[in-house]
Amino acid sequence: MKKFLNVPENFVDEMLEGIYAAHPQQLACAAGDLRCIVSARPVKGKVGIATGGGSGHLPLFLGYVGTGLLDGCAVGGVFQSPSADQMLEVTRAINQGAGALYIYGNYSGDIMNFDMAAEMADLEGIKVLSLVGNDDVASSPKGQEHKRRGVAGIFFIYKAAGAAAAEGMALDEVKRVAEKVKANVRTMGVALTSCIVPEVGHASFSIGENEMEIGMGIHGEPGIRRGALRQADEVVDEMMQPILADLPFVRGDEVAVLVNGLGATPKEELYVIFRRVASILKEAGIAVFHVYVGEYATSMEMAGASISLLKLDDETRRLLARPAQSPFFEQQQL
Repeated sequence: MKKFLNVPENFVDEMLEGIYAAHPQQLACAAGDLRCIVSARPVKGKVGIATGGGSGHLPLFLGYVGTGLLDGCAVGGVFQSPSADQMLEVTRAINQGAGALYIYGNYSGDIMNFDMAAEMADLEGIKVLSLVGNDDVASSPKGQEHKRRGVAGIFFIYKAAGAAAAEGMALDEVKRVAEKVKANVRTMGVALTSCIVPEVGHASFSIGENEMEIGMGIHGEPGIRRGALRQADEVVDEMMQPILADLPFVRGDEVAVLVNGLGATPKEELYVIFRRVASILKEAGIAVFHVYVGEYATSMEMAGASISLLKLDDETRRLLARPAQSPFFEQQQL
């Protein structure tokens, strides 16, 4: 294992200390807990939006705390859920009198702890609604969407819900927007290598030098097929077919596209992937409104990528186009 570490067990907290030191005007910790990150620029009367999840996925989850995005995030250990108490502290800190919306991925530990935090917040008079992202088409078949994992497509939910809250929408309306985006985003990933959890010190799984796994999750969860690494266009073709068929996306639709790197894939290769995505969409008669290419939801140093498509309507296009800014993400008005 070659990593820039001191003591592996201190990795998460030392990473957070570095983030606070680098961005003191934008981020703060709630209740003195490094793992309870909130915006240093709260907006009175606005719906608060919070997320949370394990470390190891930057810029997911904490990287989207900022203006026009999220207001807070509870941070767990590498690939581990934050605690309910930490989520409650974040909720208290972001409460500006209009309630809070939790947006998080479909993982059992997160669901349990977020549900507990919401119940505790309710006892304190803070209204909380929740939304669970489940955009990974590889993790369960159509008709069993409630079992699907939440992966990189959750970025689109953050972006639209954050914009809705920034516009002054009420809690129920912010959740309605988030639900609409959730219903219209689909993702599939591919992994080429494993990652290493610092406290473990060795690869999380083994994969052959010339192998790939289509549909693997961002913690190394099994995909739908492992086989020989193919040329990039063939890999994209195999990923795009189930994405397009699942909603389905059809001729005349307009979409936003996210080509996401999992941590160790050069941006140049991500653009090779998007080149083929763009060709497939053009041939299918699907218009592209905006493209995001880069690292949006990683898995430590895993080599691989994911493709997400979001079907747009007038409202979601407008919200996606709004400006937003965090230490890890910046967008001008589109």
